[in-house]
Amino acid sequence: MESRPLGSLQVGVVGLGCNNFGRRLDYEETRSVVHAALDAGISLFDTADIYGGTRSEEFLGRALAGRRDTVVLATKFGMAVDATRKGARPDYIRRAVHDSLRRLRTDRIDLYQLHEPDPATPIAETLAALDELVKAGMVRQIGCSNFSAEQVREAHSAVRPGAARFVSVQNEYSLIHREPELAVLPECARLGLAFIPYFPLASGLLTGKYTSAAPAPKHSRLAEAGSRDRFLNARNRRIAETLGDFAKSRGRTLLELAIGWLLAHEAIPSVIAGATSPEQVRANVGAAGWRLTEDELAQVDRIAPVRE
Repeated sequence: MESRPLGSLQVGVVGLGCNNFGRRLDYEETRSVVHAALDAGISLFDTADIYGGTRSEEFLGRALAGRRDTVVLATKFGMAVDATRKGARPDYIRRAVHDSLRRLRTDRIDLYQLHEPDPATPIAETLAALDELVKAGMVRQIGCSNFSAEQVREAHSAVRPGAARFVSVQNEYSLIHREPELAVLPECARLGLAFIPYFPLASGLLTGKYTSAAPAPKHSRLAEAGSRDRFLNARNRRIAETLGDFAKSRGRTLLELAIGWLLAHEAIPSVIAGATSPEQVRANVGAAGWRLTEDELAQVDRIAPVRE
């Protein structure tokens, strides 16, 4: 698989999002997905302490036993695990990283990401605590998630000379949700930050499995109330169907278009797509081969514009 830089790390252009582990998948199902990802050449595994009520980290750590050194392990902290385990205070960061290291069965985290801004804690204090973790060898690189362009700039300006700084921003981005192009992606380009898209397949809408009229399969993510309202609406269905027709006219699939379009952006090192089966893992990896031409990108812009 082609690889790209993410800070000082090298990652494959397709990664595995692990938010299904411990929530929709039990351990044995998680293990089969993780091993399929490893066999397919995936190197970046992205999880968070809150996924599956901490079980995602636990299951992933178990499933990677004996193969930890072959992967880039990314996790996140900051969203509420419970009433007391949350935020970005230095004392909590020290606790959170040790908890994640224990669950992941490792001695270091390759990319440790602040899952969301913490308005109660100055970003300079958070960054100083994360720098301590980097200097102690517990963390290799640090990143952020769900940050606005202004917050990215503030964090960049708050770093002390010689200290660790965010190397990546992980925000929602897909053919259905192009809002990062308005401010965050340009800011990443200006500062030399990697941009990691989450929900790259719009919770499954861009896999080609859903028609404009059919309801979402009963146990799919799009069958969940929040996803139905957010992704499975008339506007998004129309765009997905038209994009699917465009891909088909090129002898490609909607999945190939969704992943290939994202990889046309130089700031994106890897598309971290979730999977609930080995078959989905292999499909995601196999979809990464389309490199769209300028004309094709322009046609996609007309079908799925940044603004409507």
